[in-house]
Amino acid sequence: MKIATYNIENLFDLEKEGYKYKEYKPYGKSLWNKKNYKIKLQNISHVIKDIDADIIALQEVHSLKALKDLRFALKQKGVYYQYYSIADKKNTAIKVAILSKIPFIYSKELSVTTSYKYRNILETKFKINNKELYILTNHWKSKAGPESMRIVSAKTLRNRISQIGYDKNIILLGDFNSHYEEYILFKRKRKHNDTNGKTGINHVLRTLKQTQKSPDTRYEKKNFYNLWYDEEKEDSYSYIFKGKKEALDNILISQSLLDKEGISYIKDSITNFDKKYLFKKKSIYRWQVSRAKIPKHKGAGYSDHLPVIAKFFVK
Repeated sequence: MKIATYNIENLFDLEKEGYKYKEYKPYGKSLWNKKNYKIKLQNISHVIKDIDADIIALQEVHSLKALKDLRFALKQKGVYYQYYSIADKKNTAIKVAILSKIPFIYSKELSVTTSYKYRNILETKFKINNKELYILTNHWKSKAGPESMRIVSAKTLRNRISQIGYDKNIILLGDFNSHYEEYILFKRKRKHNDTNGKTGINHVLRTLKQTQKSPDTRYEKKNFYNLWYDEEKEDSYSYIFKGKKEALDNILISQSLLDKEGISYIKDSITNFDKKYLFKKKSIYRWQVSRAKIPKHKGAGYSDHLPVIAKFFVK
């Protein structure tokens, strides 16, 4: 079973209603129109088809309409995701969603406060070969905000995990806007470190006790294992900022997914999806919008993030 996560960078629909970034107001001077929307859908669906995941979590989807349009573009390419859901109860500009070839029992939102500064988390429960699996899709506050804002989302997640039970099969994935070793990287950045060195991804979600690549990762109660530790450091990235590679998109798993029983993670299967067409020179080939006073869509590019993929064995 292949599971992926992909920040698809601002997939906005062409409907007039709903809060949108100014350059995504439909049929205006920025040229966010039918032609460019169709190109964006075709480009992103091309990537998702090539990934060929059974379940893919998405970030930066504007609406259910945009999600359905993407699903239709995929169907035209011969890829059918019968099951889908989006966290759209809060009127944020961009939201998290999920596409699945496998039916789920339910999909619901976890409210991350009532503030529009935070995007809700999407919880989806599956039953596969009579084994339960919980997938929680995240898109935490960007690095424009300090770490205390990402901790708010992390605590919402941990509270829900406590209710589900740490012994269950749980996958946390998405754009955490946090490197898998954020606790090391952010210490030098005063605007981020407003939490005395504590991070959401490492301290709140408890990923610090399993940080070494080894043949058999040892069991650590109530901890999560960040799969990036299975990958070589130079390949552990999904984003490039000012020439520096960062792993903002992560897949974390509960201990039961390491025990090789029922549903289990396939060792060393974590990877970014780094096909040549997703790069332009040494940068990720993001969706192209000019930087003029009135930004204009150029009808080219994909996303500023790379997808991240992991494989699981189902007995």
